[in-house]
Amino acid sequence: MLERWNRALEQVEDRLDRQVDVAELARIAATSEHHCRRVFSALAGMPFSEYLRRRRLTVAGAGVLAGQRTLLDVAVRYDYGSGEAFARAFRSPHGVGPGEARRTGAALRSQQRISFRLTVEGSNDMRYRIVHREAFHVVGKKARVPLVHEGLNPGIVEHVRGIGADELRRITELSDQEPAGIIAATDGLAEGRAEGSELDHYHGVVRGSAGPADLDSLAVPAGTWAVFEASGEFPHALQHLWRDVFTQWFPSNPYRSRPGPEILRTSAPAEGAHGEAELWVPVEPA
Repeated sequence: MLERWNRALEQVEDRLDRQVDVAELARIAATSEHHCRRVFSALAGMPFSEYLRRRRLTVAGAGVLAGQRTLLDVAVRYDYGSGEAFARAFRSPHGVGPGEARRTGAALRSQQRISFRLTVEGSNDMRYRIVHREAFHVVGKKARVPLVHEGLNPGIVEHVRGIGADELRRITELSDQEPAGIIAATDGLAEGRAEGSELDHYHGVVRGSAGPADLDSLAVPAGTWAVFEASGEFPHALQHLWRDVFTQWFPSNPYRSRPGPEILRTSAPAEGAHGEAELWVPVEPA
């Protein structure tokens, strides 16, 4: 598997000055485009689009300092439509514009090539089960919130606090199937799950049909789910569980992620308290 991923990354290097087709990279890695993006983000710690941008600006920086091409030639070669667009993008990682960098020989930042290597991990087992589900609905209250990788998510905290006790009891009573009771569902995540990117957060229940008109409802098609269990200090135990699912469980099991909401049921502990969680991730056979 790692050999295939590294071959895909070699393809990226060969095409830094051309269009990069993620579908072709997924074919080389023998997986789906959706899973390719998700696993790359988990393994590399950044979305694929961000890695590609950084690598292009790294090699473009070398071209700027070499002085053998005009700045416009360098900009066009690395897929920037104008010198102004290139200058704005160049300044973001390097802290200086390309013209100043060429004149002064400024120190630039380099995004090193990523390659995946085998390390000895996974000494702790992961508890999971595979569940095949008919179509269902997530019903409750929805909010658009930013993604936070570490610690509590203030947007989600504010959203949940805004649901009154009576309303929450009414929503809870609508639950009629597993996972039972109040759950959190995330949907509409941006490519690569970059910190600060937005997602739809549902605080509600799972049921067989849509709920009352005054509640938000997400229709979920039939499919297969991997269900993971976690316990520990919250919210870190859950955030580490998500990381381990993508960096350890998927590479070790014959499944890949597919589009769909991720569903979480917890004991809703306070920050820093010990709690239990069940994470549902949509999957399909690899």
